[in-house]
Amino acid sequence: MSLSSDVQRGNHSATNVFILLGFPGRQQLKTSLFVLFFIMYILALLGNLSIMVVVRSQPQLHTPMYFFLCNLSFLEIWYITTCVPKALAVLLGGDPTISFMNCLLQMYFVFSLGCTEYFLLAAMAYDRCLAICFPLHYNSIMNRTLLTQLAFGSWFCGFLFIAIPTYMISTLSFCGPNVINHFFCDIAPWIVLSCTDTTLLELVAFIIAFIVILGSCTITLVSYIYIISTILRIPSAIDQQRAFSTCFSHLTVVIIWYGSTIFLHVKPSIKDSLDYTKTVHVLNTIVTPLLNPYIYSLRNKEVKKAFKRTLQFKKSCA
Repeated sequence: MSLSSDVQRGNHSATNVFILLGFPGRQQLKTSLFVLFFIMYILALLGNLSIMVVVRSQPQLHTPMYFFLCNLSFLEIWYITTCVPKALAVLLGGDPTISFMNCLLQMYFVFSLGCTEYFLLAAMAYDRCLAICFPLHYNSIMNRTLLTQLAFGSWFCGFLFIAIPTYMISTLSFCGPNVINHFFCDIAPWIVLSCTDTTLLELVAFIIAFIVILGSCTITLVSYIYIISTILRIPSAIDQQRAFSTCFSHLTVVIIWYGSTIFLHVKPSIKDSLDYTKTVHVLNTIVTPLLNPYIYSLRNKEVKKAFKRTLQFKKSCA
């Protein structure tokens, strides 16, 4: 058997361990970042867990909107946990190495959960559209079957789409530098490290990002066009404000999420601006999961009342 065929069959055998660069700089800066990210991580976990507990414990919140919100909170817990703990360990001077398989799995889960969030946000926009534009038919349309299909479809499609580039990355050869210029295993730094042609992978990654982002964005945009047009036809200003308040939190989350991820994924070359995309990923993977539960709880009167009832119940049981 020839040497070339051995190399092709070996694929990534030349490099089985990678080094996460994280945030280079003085240890004082790294310590400050560690404290900041650790606090944000804990707050994100507590916030999203609280949303799930409150919705589950309060029967009046057992509605489609809060069902999707629980799915989103559950997703955010896993989304931030897939990449932040390892980044915290590296910042604190821990082992920066990560095996090829663990790196591949981390990348797969981070991006699968990210895709799932796009679909969940689109499903939540569709739910709000039905509730505001077709209130008399809402309960019959958004029944348990459709609710389950939308939630399951969001998770299934999110994990299915990313399986394609994950498989393609698993077939790449890495025979040179093994330092990943990121705080987690992103696709872009991996492509830079590969010593084989990644043109097809870049194209596939771009197409998938374009389909996922554009598709979910179109559903969300069309839903809000219907929502806004319906609200504007309501004669009472108070009723208009009440109707818009039911989707304000969701709209805020959508703007934050799409604002950061459109830059990260919809671009001609995946190799450009690695340092800048790493900074934006902080907003995407840490800040957004932190803000989501607080946006929904602070802007939603039902959630705030449910929080108070839950706390009062726990005090009475103590």
